[in-house]
Amino acid sequence: MSEANEIKRDGAKAQKNSGRGKIQKGDATWKNFLVDYKEYGKSFSLSRASWGKVCTDAMRVSASLSPVLKVILGEGQSKIRLAVIEWSVLEDMMEELDGYRRDSETN
Repeated sequence: MSEANEIKRDGAKAQKNSGRGKIQKGDATWKNFLVDYKEYGKSFSLSRASWGKVCTDAMRVSASLSPVLKVILGEGQSKIRLAVIEWSVLEDMMEELDGYRRDSETN
């Protein structure tokens, strides 16, 4: 599956020139994230440099966007889709979810 198909599948908005410009970095924006798609058959290696680039790109696009790597592993119908985000973003999401659950229980 191509990057364009993954963007469409996610309902994300593709960045012009897939991040090669000076302003529109990353591959797409989705909700509050700047997404960089990585597709590999068997494995993916994450480094500080690759994560640093995604973070820098997100900051250049908008201070309100969080960086995310969407890693697609596998081929054909056998694909695993993973998101790599900062732990603090996950913590914020969980706190928001817990607050929503508490609100739902009281109503």
